[in-house]
Parts: sequence; structure tokens; C-alpha cells
Amino acid sequence: MLIVSPHGSYRAVPFVVAAKQLGMEPVLASDGRYSIVSVHAEGLHVDWSRLDEALDLIHADCRRHGPLAGVVGTDDGSTELAARVAARLGLINNPVDAVRIARRKDLARARLSSRGVRGPGYRQLDLRRPLGKQLQGLGYPCVVKPVALSASRGVIRADDVPQLLAACERIRGILTDVQDPIERNILLVEDFIPGAELAVEGVLYDGQFELLAIFDKPDSLNGPFFEETIYVTPSRQVHAAQQQIRRTITRACEAYGLREGPVHAECRVNSEGVWILELASRTIGGLCSRLFRFGTGFGLEHLVLTHAVGQHLSARRPQEAAGIMMLPIPQAGVLRRVEGVTAARRVPYVEDLTIEIREGYELVPLPEAATYLGFIFARGPTPAKVETALRQAHACLNIVVAPLWKPLTRIAG
Repeated sequence: MLIVSPHGSYRAVPFVVAAKQLGMEPVLASDGRYSIVSVHAEGLHVDWSRLDEALDLIHADCRRHGPLAGVVGTDDGSTELAARVAARLGLINNPVDAVRIARRKDLARARLSSRGVRGPGYRQLDLRRPLGKQLQGLGYPCVVKPVALSASRGVIRADDVPQLLAACERIRGILTDVQDPIERNILLVEDFIPGAELAVEGVLYDGQFELLAIFDKPDSLNGPFFEETIYVTPSRQVHAAQQQIRRTITRACEAYGLREGPVHAECRVNSEGVWILELASRTIGGLCSRLFRFGTGFGLEHLVLTHAVGQHLSARRPQEAAGIMMLPIPQAGVLRRVEGVTAARRVPYVEDLTIEIREGYELVPLPEAATYLGFIFARGPTPAKVETALRQAHACLNIVVAPLWKPLTRIAG
């Protein structure tokens, strides 16, 4: 089983572990000088900026070591390469063009609009050209974002022209190291859509969308940045709204041309209906997949891996409610310590708490970064009790941050 994963992904290890539990031999294709290849699995170092070369390298490895049974991409940055590998080897896959549309927000927005799927009004901005004329006629508030980043990185609300100009310059700095010229220079400006925000997880089997979970996001996400915090399932939306969400996600998948594998979507619901904010051909990010328990103990990664080899596991979920809090980074600086962890773990219904950033490491908040300080997991009899447990546990924590002093570069003369 080939698992294609970017360097630093939260998702690589859960997929490798699940593959081993299923009796598969995981092979990890990863980029980055310090990737986890050879530590957790056999694998290959690939160059993300040269997809054709990466594809040839993987194909050559298959000729040397035997065929693959399936391939899975763990994150937005890896799904297109995974689709191309699967297409070349005749494995279960989505059309490469459909995966590219799902990864690129500008292409996705255009496709949804052309197929009549409700989404925000939008306009593209080109950072290579003066912005003044490009902003004429825009409505406010609006949301500006890069076309190919994830986890809310670089997503900023603007309420007027000065705020939008400042946001564009801030995003320009975030995109400095992006290789692709379109992804480095094109921004998307969308209408701000009010309403309740939800995350949706599902799997496509030969074009049929199977809904796995709808997550409520009880914290209001109104900007200026859109940091994810609490997810709770099952959703407290009424049944009719949940059915409309399912139908809208299905239509969006059809519009993209997606037919196989995991689907993760973000949407808003208000009096006008369901609005698609994002839809990706991958699983939910971070460590959120730990909330999924199906049947007799298998999880989301098990379901996705078995799908990749043509099997269909039952997705019957237990009746308990579950939730996660992605611990926000409170300020930039150096993490000294996190106090109150023991007390937080003792809160009723809290299942686990992990701190992902070590003491002494730099903390970078949104919109520049896309990492979390850690995660709190809870399970309980109702979504309300789970949400309360997450908030109580978070209130126990005291995150001690020291200033980060960066040396100034002296200019000679």
C-alpha cells in the first residue's frame, strides 16, 4: 500500500499504523530532507515540485519490488501525485483533473459556480499586477485566501479596502516560498457567508457518496482569521438540514468529477441553505480522525485503505458523542511550558490530551502557520456534554510563552 504524504503531516503515521494493523505492507512516499521514511515504514523520498519525476521514481520502484495493491494521498499536497500513480498503475483512483480541481480553490469555485452548486461569490486577484483596479466593485465583508493552502492558513476577512490591501500583502509574505507561479501569485476573494459552519466527512464508492459524520463547529468563525477549535459530532442540526448537507456535498463531488475515496468538506448553513466553502479529496486533517470508531474497533484510516484495494467496510458508528478541540496558539513566541495538563485530563468525559509542540520551540499563530499546539479529545452521552468537557479542559490550561528575540542583520557601511 503506497501512502503519499508531505513532510510534517499529522496524517502519515495514522495511515502507516492502520496499514500494518490490516496486514498491509506500507510504503511511504514523502518529501523533505527529514521525512519519516525508514523510521516508520519503507519508502521513497520524492520531490513535490517535480511530479513527473516523482511518478517515474515510484513506477520504477514498483518494477523492482513488486506491484502495489492501492495508493492513498494523506493531504492536499499529496492527492494529485497519488491520483497520477493510481491512474498509471490501473488502481482505484479519481480522475487526476478532478483531484486537481479539489485541491485548487480557484478551479473549485469556478466549477461549482458553473454547475449551479451554491457557494460564495468570488473574484481572482493577481499579486503581480497593481491591486487598486482589481478591487473595484467588491462587496464587504469579504474573505481573501491563497488558492492552494489548507488548515485556514492565509485566510483573512476584510471589512473595507484598506483591510483587504493589508491582507493581500500579508498573504504575499506567506506565499514567498511557494514554487508554482499560479499558487504563489493568485488569490481568491470571496463573499463572507454568515451562518453555522460545519465539517463533513464521507467516502465515495464508485460515485456513490457515503456520509460518515457531520461535525458542528460551535465557536463562531467570523474572522479576521478562521482558526479551527472545537468539532463535535453527531451534529445538532435538524434532520432536514443534514439531508440537505448530504445532497449538496454529493452534487459538489459530481461537479468536480470525484468518484472514489475520502471526501472532506467545509460548509455553512443559513436561512438560504447550504453553502460549500471547501471540498477536498482527502480525509479530515490533524488528529481529528481519532474521533471515528466504526464496527469492531477500526477507524477512518482503515476504511480508506480498504477502499483503496476494492473492499467496503461497514461504517456503522457507535451512539456516543465525540469531540475534539484543536488547541489554538495564543501568541507568537517560544513555548516555555503548558501548565494544568493533569487537571485537564481529569475533566469528566475527556479521553486524552496531547501537546504536539515541545518546550523551547517557536509558536507561530494563524494566519502565517497551520499547526496546532495540541489536541483535546472527549466522548460522552451527548454533544452538549462533550462540548462542555472540551471547554472545561481548555480552561485548565495555562500556556506560558516567552518573547522570541530574532537577531538583526547588520548592513555593512
